[in-house]
Amino acid sequence: MKKKLIKSILVFFLLGMVLAGCQEKGDTPVENTSSTSEPTSSDSHSESTEDSNHNHDHSHSHDHDHADEKQKEIYSGIFEDDEVEDRELSDWEGDWQSVYPYLLDGTLDEVLQKKGETNKDKTFKEYKDYYKVGYETDIERVVIKDDMMTFYKNGEGKTGEYEYHGYEILTYESGNKGVRYLFDLVGEADGAPKHVQFSDHSIYPTKAEHYHIYFGDEDHDTLLNELDNWPTYYFSNLSGDEIVEEMNAH
Repeated sequence: MKKKLIKSILVFFLLGMVLAGCQEKGDTPVENTSSTSEPTSSDSHSESTEDSNHNHDHSHSHDHDHADEKQKEIYSGIFEDDEVEDRELSDWEGDWQSVYPYLLDGTLDEVLQKKGETNKDKTFKEYKDYYKVGYETDIERVVIKDDMMTFYKNGEGKTGEYEYHGYEILTYESGNKGVRYLFDLVGEADGAPKHVQFSDHSIYPTKAEHYHIYFGDEDHDTLLNELDNWPTYYFSNLSGDEIVEEMNAH
């Protein structure tokens, strides 16, 4: 009798274990499910895709907005010193024209008028006088190719080879900062400046869309102290009106 009872208990126990095992297996997510167990409605697929795209677009938009905001801060001179990186002359490669003639002939008046209305810190005339000093130069064109720079004055070009000399971070009275990238003339070249400094509101390798330039035979320390005159150049294939659009965009 005892043997039959023990046997019955063992059978009942084993049957319970099997049933419990099947239940546990059924609750476990199954990978590689056949297509018959997946939603087949095109609406379900579309909804899932739209949700996925929405999440991706939202994330992409957020990242893009953050990057744009960071770029605006850098352009305004707000950055950490350890964010600044070395750059090569190729960042400024191209054929460039001075904007000074466009200031003198009135093409840039629209830009100055907008600045006065937006900032309200200077009148139109005060802005024009300010930029007359800032943009003034007799170098109407600069061509940069590889390690060579050619400076054009009255249509005549003077070419020299230049090597990178590092960068300097300047802190202005406003508390904002700027970076000058320094280059030195290699050897001798008649008429080509011995020292050149670029400032284009960027602090790491990137292709310049315009730049301010400081150059001369004085040493770099002397050029670094020049804060009033910053000849400015845009690509030579741009018209005056296109330069106005570029300036207003910033």
